[in-house]
Parts: sequence; structure tokens; C-alpha cells
Amino acid sequence: MKSNQDHTQSAAATQAARAWAQVLAPYRQPSNGRGIVEIVITIVPFVALWVLMWATLDLGYWLVLPLAIPAAGFLVRLFMIQHDCGHGSFFRHRRANDWTGRIIGVLTLTPYGFWRRTHAMHHASSGNLDRRGFGDVDTLTVDEYRARSVWGRLRYRLYRHPLVMFGIGPAYLFILQYRLPVGMMRCGWQPGRELFLTPGSTARKRR
Repeated sequence: MKSNQDHTQSAAATQAARAWAQVLAPYRQPSNGRGIVEIVITIVPFVALWVLMWATLDLGYWLVLPLAIPAAGFLVRLFMIQHDCGHGSFFRHRRANDWTGRIIGVLTLTPYGFWRRTHAMHHASSGNLDRRGFGDVDTLTVDEYRARSVWGRLRYRLYRHPLVMFGIGPAYLFILQYRLPVGMMRCGWQPGRELFLTPGSTARKRR
């Protein structure tokens, strides 16, 4: 009796999931028009704030710093667009997604091709403890943490501290690591190619 009831509930859940898939199907395809609108309403205010900050710099930092807050918000929004381009979900055509992502990457200091590759690997291996380390934050299991030395545990706790995770870490990643791919060339030329080719990259300037 219980087995039949479970089977009925499972069939109902499957049918409901299929129904939702049909409801959401029209929203699966990217809209080129909507994508262009989203870029315009993001880049225009960002550039306007950028110019306004530069124009008011002589008046004092008391005016420039408040303007940096909304400018930072629009910059984060640009990174969100770059993220969707990396998933191929912002425009209908891959070339449009890739070139939009590359151009935005100059502003976000994120080499698009390299980030897209590691981010895809992150999604493919998310939750797999044997395939960690690509596009994610280093996370140890309890056993791995306990197996470390006192110094190793201290380093891990410092690494996971909010000041490092939300301050020092992102600054190091976007300003230094993406500009100077030290250690990334051990895997060959392919992983670091986009870092060298990204406009404004320190590595490219030193070639």
C-alpha cells in the first residue's frame, strides 16, 4: 500500500516538474534586444559616474567617494553581465557573448576566457571533493582540517577570515593574480593565454 502511494507521489512530482519546464520554456532563450538594453542602462550610468568623479576630483574627496558607491554597484552589475556571457545566456550567439565578455573584462579586471574556463570547471565539479580548486574558494573537510599542523590550521583560519575573504583576497585576485599569472603557467600556455591577451594586463605589457 505504501509502495503504491510513494509511486503515485513520485509520478505526480515528475508530472509537476514537466509542467513547470513547459511554463519556463519561453524564458530559456536569451533576448538580444533585452541584452542590449541591460548593457546600455548599466554602462551609461557607470561611465557618467566615472566622468563625474573625475570632474569633481578638484573639489575634494568628500564628493568623489560617495559617487564611488553607486559606481561600484554598476561595476558589479557589469560583472554579472560578464558572468551571463560566460554561460552563453546573455545573447543568442556565442560570438556576441564572448566579445561582450572580453570587453567588459577590461573594466572588471577579469580575463574573460580564463575566467569562463575555470568557472565552467567549477560548475562541473561543484560538490566533488576530488575535483576542487577551480573557480572556487578553498574549503577543507573536518578530517582534512584536523590532519593539518597547527600552522596549517592557522593559515586556513586566516584564509577564511572575513577580512581576507571580502577584502584582501579579492584585491589580490583581481589586481595582482589576474595581472601577473605567477604559478598559472605550470599547466602550460593554454591556461594563461587569456591573461596575457587581456588588454591592460601587466603580463602582456612585459612581453
